[in-house]
Order: sequence, then C-alpha cells, then structure tokens
Amino acid sequence: MANNNPKTPRVPNSEGAQKFSMLDPRVMDPDQELIQYDAFEGAELDQIVDVLEAMRHWRTVERRLNDASRKYMKLGENDMRALRFMIASQRHGVLATPSDVAKHLQITTASVTKMLDRLAASDYIRRLPHPEDRRSTAIEVTEETQVIARQSVGESHAQRFHVVAEMTPAERETVSKFFAALSATGLPTSE
Repeated sequence: MANNNPKTPRVPNSEGAQKFSMLDPRVMDPDQELIQYDAFEGAELDQIVDVLEAMRHWRTVERRLNDASRKYMKLGENDMRALRFMIASQRHGVLATPSDVAKHLQITTASVTKMLDRLAASDYIRRLPHPEDRRSTAIEVTEETQVIARQSVGESHAQRFHVVAEMTPAERETVSKFFAALSATGLPTSE
C-alpha cells in the first residue's frame, strides 16, 4: 500500500491550534531511516499515530494521578509502591516483611529499612513481631492509611477497571496482546 498522504499531518492541541505530532514518523523520520512508512496508506498511518498519541496522553494523565496521590499522602514513588504491596498482602491475610518489600521493589533491605522508618514515623505503618518467625518483623499498614490509599488511588483504579470491563472479551484480549507486544519492545534483546 503506497502512502497517498505525503503531507505532514497535524493534530489539534488543547487550544484548538494545529501542531505536529512528535510521534509521527513523517515528522520525526522523514527520510524513513527507522520506520519504513511508505507501505501504509495515509489514513492507516494517521490511525497508528492516533494510537501512539492516545498512549502518550494516558501516560501524562497517569503521571498526574500518581503525582497527585503521592503529594496528597506526602510520599515518594517507592513509598507508594511499598504501601500498595503491603496493603494487598494484608488483604490476602499475609503480613509483609521488610525482605518481601525489598524483593517487590527490587531494592536493598537497607533502603527498605530507611523507608519503613519514615513510614512508621508518619504513622502509615506499624512494625510487629512476625507471628511465625521470631527473627523477622511483620509490617502492618494502619487502617487510616488504607482508607487514604483507597480514596486517593483506589477510586481511580476502580474507574479504569470499569472502562476495561465495558470492553468485549475479544477487545480485552486484543488490548492485552497489544500491551504485551508493546512491553516486549522495552526488553533488551539477546545477541
């Protein structure tokens, strides 16, 4: 399929003005050194760019949501990830240990210890003797923290869940395959 749309496409910005899409290969790779886009019809290429733009927009929204939650709770990104992990563990009847948190976050136990010190000092968590292993410490997220997390993170997650739930099973399968393939582009290739 030959590209019947040689002109550089424009997308409207929030003020209604036209701007170039920085994700469009016709803008960023006009000599087709990275992407051979001549094989696509103009409308098909526009649709591909629309998907990339929608993903960029979602990443921006997601970043703002995460930033707002962290700011509201006065926590860093790893602190929030740790709390979500500990809350999920607790809801499944498991008290997380510092070692569990370190494995989940892929950071050192020394870093986790400092993080837990901060979280405990701010009354987000409590350290308890582990009920099964006296050498270990269990971590319990306070009820107040769970309520705050549910309000700041849980409600937006519930909205996203409902968006996905409204899709047909075939659409969900397509989207899952798409994200799996997209994620694979970020993995290092073995040579």
